[in-house]
Amino acid sequence: MGDDLVLLFQRLSSDETWPLPSYGSEGAAGLDLSAHVSEPLTLETGQIRLVPTGWSMALPRGYEGQIRPRSGLALRKGLTLINSPATIDWDYRGEIALPMINLGSEPVTINRGERVAQLVIAKVERPTIQLAAVLDETARGAGGFGSTGL
Repeated sequence: MGDDLVLLFQRLSSDETWPLPSYGSEGAAGLDLSAHVSEPLTLETGQIRLVPTGWSMALPRGYEGQIRPRSGLALRKGLTLINSPATIDWDYRGEIALPMINLGSEPVTINRGERVAQLVIAKVERPTIQLAAVLDETARGAGGFGSTGL
């Protein structure tokens, strides 16, 4: 699995024990990302905070990192990402930081090392962009926002 694809991470803290992002199971699609906070961080209902991970990475050219919420945290606590999935471009080298929001009815506290999001690596296609005077017709046409039924 991914034998020829290499994803490099750089630890941004002096804490040599801060663990690399890792897959939670053999079948996991995403690497778990943990909160690299020095003290517990509480998000009030509706509050948005940027949660650091303590890592930067070098994606291979032609790939992106998709940051997604952890479903259990979203379901149990209402903790999710304000933009999901968030995209990390292959040429970004800054810290992976997570724009989190508390959509629940109670404050949520995030502790150091708590797994709060996941990182999925995906291939990106970049087509040639061309201007067209007319687009081909389809049965759906311009119908959107529920036009195909519930």
